[in-house]
Amino acid sequence: MINILKVFLSMFAVLLLASCSAKIGPDELKSNKKIFADEDMYIMFALRAEQLKEYSSASSIFDTIYEKSQRKEYLYRSLQNDLAAKDNEKVITRVNEISNGSLEDFALIRMKIIALMRVDRLKEAKLLAIDLVKLSNDVNDYMLVSEIYVKLKKYDIAVKYLESAYVQNYNEKVLDKMSIVLYVNLQRQKDAIAQLETHTRIHGCSQLICRRLIGFYSNENNIDGLLSVYLRLYSINSDREIAKKIVQIYGYKKEYLKLIDFLEESKSDNELLIQLYINSKNYKKAAPLAYKLYKQTGNIDYLGRGAIFEYESTKDKNAKLMQERVISNLEKVLNQKKIGLYLNYLGYLLIDHEIDIKKGMKYVREALKLEPNSAFYLDSLAWGYYKLGNCKKASNIIKKVQKLEGGDDTEVLSHVKIINKCVRNKKGKKKK
Repeated sequence: MINILKVFLSMFAVLLLASCSAKIGPDELKSNKKIFADEDMYIMFALRAEQLKEYSSASSIFDTIYEKSQRKEYLYRSLQNDLAAKDNEKVITRVNEISNGSLEDFALIRMKIIALMRVDRLKEAKLLAIDLVKLSNDVNDYMLVSEIYVKLKKYDIAVKYLESAYVQNYNEKVLDKMSIVLYVNLQRQKDAIAQLETHTRIHGCSQLICRRLIGFYSNENNIDGLLSVYLRLYSINSDREIAKKIVQIYGYKKEYLKLIDFLEESKSDNELLIQLYINSKNYKKAAPLAYKLYKQTGNIDYLGRGAIFEYESTKDKNAKLMQERVISNLEKVLNQKKIGLYLNYLGYLLIDHEIDIKKGMKYVREALKLEPNSAFYLDSLAWGYYKLGNCKKASNIIKKVQKLEGGDDTEVLSHVKIINKCVRNKKGKKKK
């Protein structure tokens, strides 16, 4: 957890410098009219030195340009390069000479404060920063003072300055830093989370604030909090990884109906959605989704599964158009690949509805070549013999089924009862 603060501290000075004394780009360094000869050449050399990370040289060149042009942007650029070169004492001396104790040039004073902080002259930095913020009333200067108090380990005062900066324009970066100090340094975890949550209710949950809340809730092992934030984050960034987190949490909480609702809305994992439909026996929704995935992917397995789901979800199992469609789709699957599940399903459908019993038994036998000891495939074969009127043959097979795994299935037991009755009465149907 302390690593969060270390990152905050190490990055603060760089970010502050960039925002308060933003680097001037090459185009901004040149006006429409040159002040002195070879100005462009000097600028080119200075920029090249920056590219090579020769910051001291770049500072010297920009200082020369400043002396020749008296343009403040070159002075700022020179001092920025001194800071980049870690010549902090040099920055302090130069600003003192230029400002002569005046606070009129806020950009210069900010750079001096940063240099003072870097050499641990924190008391000087604090006094100067407080004077500056009174004059500027700038958000960045409030943040600068708060950073000094963080380094002085006076966290309550640091938070007060951050609060003053935050209420000016509700800057989420300020809030983020304030929440870190509250959570990490002051151990006021509830307050840190409350501040962030209040902001999200009024201003929405941005990437930055949502991510910070996720970090805090994760550290607190607050599953409900995590779920709430991930859902808000997904609403602004429909990222697949975020969706996975939401799915994992719903699964962990075993809130499958809510998980189904999320998957239906987000369409983030249709394969999982189909599985959930199967688990809840919602074949009516599973069928069109499987057909949709078949059209999208060309995966023949989706066509087979869609056919099965369509049949299972239809109340009138004798509906001719439905039967024809299911049979046609299963035949398309089997023309590409012989899969036991679809061979048996098509075979049983042809047998049970007496559409073509012998053809159905042929499909079932093909399935049995792939899985000879499948109780369900053998049950289909026994049912075929029963439909043909050969109850004795059906009985011999169904007895074997009862000894196998799956032999206690409800439908299998129903077939056992019917076939045994047929044998006793010797009234099995006779088919040619």
